Amino acid sequence: MIYAKLFWEFFKTGLFAMGGGMATLPFLYDISDRTGWFTHQNLADMIAVSESTPGPIGVNMATYSGYLTAGLPGSVIATLGLITPSVIVILIVYAFLHAFKDNRYVNAVFYGLRPASAAMITAAGLIVSRITFIPDAINIKAVILACVLLILTHGIKFTKKLHPVIWIFVSAFVGIIFSF
Repeated sequence: MIYAKLFWEFFKTGLFAMGGGMATLPFLYDISDRTGWFTHQNLADMIAVSESTPGPIGVNMATYSGYLTAGLPGSVIATLGLITPSVIVILIVYAFLHAFKDNRYVNAVFYGLRPASAAMITAAGLIVSRITFIPDAINIKAVILACVLLILTHGIKFTKKLHPVIWIFVSAFVGIIFSF
């Protein structure tokens, strides 16, 4: 029965999470609160793992969530649940979108979905920031690391050009050294 529940929860997530992998976060927080399959701290760990491993973030998080909940079969079921709606929707869209590509109502729907996706991603970012920076008290080391990385990745010409993987390794190394 857990496999059917996993598939259904991630099917709903895949069906309604517009805007990419980070847009699945509000749904994952809801699943965590309703089912108790994983904690909010587990979600923060999932984000870190999903961001640092190859592949789509949402799929990585579904796989990780399924694994935490029901082992290897759970990871497969959760992943299939997440991607199934996309496959179905893409097949339907492919069949009909070409006929309506110049329709102003279709264009208006897509235009309206953009701010909704941005709002969901922003809300997820705020939740992750709260968990990272203020778990029980302000985590000054995490705040300092985030500020330094922000300056290095956006403020200094030479370091702006470095590949994101370098920053992931640097952050992991700093986390080990300063015992985050």
